[in-house]
Amino acid sequence: MPAPLLNRQRVGLLARGVVRRSRKARRLQPPFPFGAPPVPVTVDAVEPAQTLGPHYDSEWARRPSARVARRAIVEGVLRPGLAVVAKPERIGLDRLSELDADAPTIFVANHHSHLDTSLLLTSIPHRWRNRLVVMAAADYFFDKRVKATVSALAIGAVPMDRYGTGRASADQAAELLEQGNSLVIFPEGGRSPDGWGQPFKGGAAYLALRCNAPIVPVFIAGSSKVWRKGQRLPKPARTAVVFGEPVHARDGETTRRLNARVEAAVTSLGDEFTSDWWQARKRFHQGDAPSMTGPRASSWRRAWALGDRTTRESTRPSWPR
Repeated sequence: MPAPLLNRQRVGLLARGVVRRSRKARRLQPPFPFGAPPVPVTVDAVEPAQTLGPHYDSEWARRPSARVARRAIVEGVLRPGLAVVAKPERIGLDRLSELDADAPTIFVANHHSHLDTSLLLTSIPHRWRNRLVVMAAADYFFDKRVKATVSALAIGAVPMDRYGTGRASADQAAELLEQGNSLVIFPEGGRSPDGWGQPFKGGAAYLALRCNAPIVPVFIAGSSKVWRKGQRLPKPARTAVVFGEPVHARDGETTRRLNARVEAAVTSLGDEFTSDWWQARKRFHQGDAPSMTGPRASSWRRAWALGDRTTRESTRPSWPR
């Protein structure tokens, strides 16, 4: 049989299958008024409003009752679970003493694991934690109704369109800051695929300049050993959350320069954690701090160069209050 005739037969079979499925779907739909009313042929059907992804309305999760429930989840579920699985050590909390607790603050951290959000929620002091909002990927945390509801309630997540070109997410984040909330932002845009950091995007720097808010750099170590990207279940390991000196925007500073300073601050905290404060500060001011993004090489070379940069002999963790 000629090839064109075979192709026409296949197309015909596929078309008949689509028609049968559409007819079956129509039979399963309840009739009006229990279902949607029929749309006349001459009228354009109105597309239903999108309620998931970046369009998910999370305002309900910032009401007083939701904040009380979230605090119970953080203190009663996340904190005991992390104490067993991650054994977190908190370092540098004294560096936040000069910040105004009533002023909105942006906490910026590296991102290696889904555990990072829980580590920050249980490490950031209560004076910010009660009004803390996590900017989360809309395509991952808000793609399904149940996941979106749990994310908004348990961690105070707000959808952020990390692939969009509009300014809707930035405007929403700026509005949250103006309302007195503090933000948690992972400027890498996603979890590290291999344990090395990724270049920072400028969203946090833009918000700091727009809303005149300080940025607190945070380095999270060891979370990828507990629950790395692609790993199904966590396994116990030690982690650390290192807070740095707040970064304030300078007069006339651009978003790019402020973003570079914030990324350098987080990189220096990683150097401080694996060595000591004095050596890290010397390398920071000399511009010789180890790169957080790793060498530009093959995967095995990057894995070899990564070594054991996320562990050190740690003391008993302290829980901030």
